[in-house]
Amino acid sequence: MSRLIRRRLSGTIDLLRLHRHDPARYPLLLESSAHALDASARKHAHWDMLLVADGAGVACDRAGTLHDLQGDALAGGFLDHLERDWQAHRVAPDRADADLPFRGGWAVFCAYEVAEEIEPTLTLPLAAGDGPRAVALRCPAAILRDHATGESIAIAEDGCGEWIDRIEHDLQASTAHGEPAWHSPVEIAEDDPQHFLDGVVAVLRHLHDGDIYQANLSRGWQARFAQLVDPSVLHARLRAANPAPFSGLFVHDGWALASSSPERLVTIREGIASTRPIAGTRPRIAGDDDQARIRELIDHPKERAEHVMLVDLERNDLGRVCVGGTVEVDELMTVESYTHVHHIVSNVRGVLAPDASPIDVLRATFPGGTITGCPKVSCMRIIAAQEGIGRGAYTGAMGWLNRDGDMDLNILIRSAEVTGDSVRFRTGAGIVLQSIAAKELAETQAKARGLLRALGMEE
Repeated sequence: MSRLIRRRLSGTIDLLRLHRHDPARYPLLLESSAHALDASARKHAHWDMLLVADGAGVACDRAGTLHDLQGDALAGGFLDHLERDWQAHRVAPDRADADLPFRGGWAVFCAYEVAEEIEPTLTLPLAAGDGPRAVALRCPAAILRDHATGESIAIAEDGCGEWIDRIEHDLQASTAHGEPAWHSPVEIAEDDPQHFLDGVVAVLRHLHDGDIYQANLSRGWQARFAQLVDPSVLHARLRAANPAPFSGLFVHDGWALASSSPERLVTIREGIASTRPIAGTRPRIAGDDDQARIRELIDHPKERAEHVMLVDLERNDLGRVCVGGTVEVDELMTVESYTHVHHIVSNVRGVLAPDASPIDVLRATFPGGTITGCPKVSCMRIIAAQEGIGRGAYTGAMGWLNRDGDMDLNILIRSAEVTGDSVRFRTGAGIVLQSIAAKELAETQAKARGLLRALGMEE
């Protein structure tokens, strides 16, 4: 057992400004944007946190080669290495610190293509750009901000108290930094809509043939700027344009990821593993009748059938790492409303098996069934054939892993990758037998609205 060092921080703490002061030291910012959400979504938005990296960690390039942060190649896969690292630093849970979410561990990012490590029969196309396939950064300290009280606390692992002193020093130094300006892109390219429509037709053939029951098909946008993009400014704009409970900013080695995700992949909290699938979407338009739109969504036979099927998939995933008979759906078909869309959401949870590690849970649930389809592996092969390019960060995951085994990861939807002067993002739609291609195309466009607004594009 290892007790945390805590220190309450006075005044109003600007976590984004502190991240901007030294992105390498503060690589992962998670902000729930709770103040801007409807009550239905707000209950999942309790903490903001900024993790402090100590310079140790590993990264996997887009082709799958693993290396340490000095660039030296390492043998094996990313998930195997993360498992070994977690086992080496593992500590027993301390109930005295159970009130805090992050208690020292790792900042974690997994691109969609990490699925090749989980299902070796998969061969997925390379993602565009130069972003990493996976990153794990050792983070022995953090700043945690409680939405309920407004208080901020600096925490550090036992024996790492000097990091709290560094945090307080950096807070003083960061106050001198001004807000960088934002410049809209000089051009933005959207994937050919016809390519997506043709892909829907191909997926429908697989559905008619009984190969699959549902598949998520996506399409991309790429923006080019006249200057380097400041990821922190994009994150701030995205947070304002599309507030969400699982928002965040991850920066590593010239690459960044700004996310306004509404969806949790999986969390482990005191021996309970939970996943929170989203399936079923309607656009939310100014002047619209929200309640009428929600009733139409929740009562639609296609949406209900698709959602229940994907909840069953998540039950099966958790069943592989939970004690038999403990997996349950404790929340079924709730509607959560966001700035630009309404979603149907459920919650599935189970008691984690004693011999299951958090990396086992990640392997069991990644990538999320709501953004692949059912059955998962068959859908991923079809997706690869129809999309023709790797997804990269899109429908991957980011978040944190504690030394004591607790973990929280989002699904990277409504998220944009930043490299140099370019920004890339994708959106998708779930295809079932009753799907109409034009409506699924419109759904991808509705999901892109918040990202396009953040980029400075007219809707």
